[in-house]
This record gives sequence, C-alpha cells and structure tokens, in this order.
Amino acid sequence: MSWVAYIKPVLIFIILFCIAVSMAHSTNHIWEILGAILMLVCLANFVCQTMFIWGAKIIVNDDGVWFFRGIFPWTKGAIGTAWRDMADAEYFTGFVSWLVKSYRIRVAHRFTKTSEIIIPHIRDGNKAVIQINEYLRSKYRDRE
Repeated sequence: MSWVAYIKPVLIFIILFCIAVSMAHSTNHIWEILGAILMLVCLANFVCQTMFIWGAKIIVNDDGVWFFRGIFPWTKGAIGTAWRDMADAEYFTGFVSWLVKSYRIRVAHRFTKTSEIIIPHIRDGNKAVIQINEYLRSKYRDRE
C-alpha cells in the first residue's frame, strides 16, 4: 500500500486527539475523564487502522491475483480472481495519482461485476497492472 493510504487515519487521529486534549484540560472532572478515555480510544483506533493498512498485501501467483487483509483472526480474509476467470486489470489515473505514484487498481472478472477486485492506494499500481496483464496474456498464449 502507498503512503497515501495513511493520510486519512492520521488526519482523523490528529483531529480527535486535539478534541480529546481540549476536553482533558477542562475544569469539569467528568470532561477530563472523557477526554482521557477519548485519547486512549483515538490511539487504539489509529494503531488498528495503521496495522490494517500495513497488513494489506496483493499476491500474484500461478493461481491468480489475491488481496489479503486484516489483523485480527475474525477480520482476516482474502478476495481474488483466478487467472481463468480474469478479464483484465486496469488502473485509474489522475494528476494526484501520478504525482504521488499511488493508483486505484481494478482486476475485472470475466463473468460478473460483483466479483471484481478494486483496491485503492496501491504504490506503483500502474506497474502492478502491467505485470498482471502481461502474465494473463502469456497464460492465454500458452493455451492457444
């Protein structure tokens, strides 16, 4: 994942943590306690979101393209498309995407739109899409 994926959790953490600090410096004892609790919740949420982003991986192997994510056993999972069911891969461009080299990619399923994989904030996603499409073409060329 690209560093761009971390912007939203960082901004949310900064805003909520500032609110929590202002609450903790209140003259009312209840607001101080709520501010301290909010600080802990903000920190725990930030750590979980960061680990969730950090743990997301795209795997391209002989079976297909797979996206693994999750940090807790009940949140871990994978979505993917086998090569035989894959139509193609594409990335979405724009000035900001080009500037930060972070692209949203889509791996299309041949038979249904509901099974396609869309992953935002992939570092060098344009190169990943090229690699996926070249591998897909080479597999189909071998069959013909």
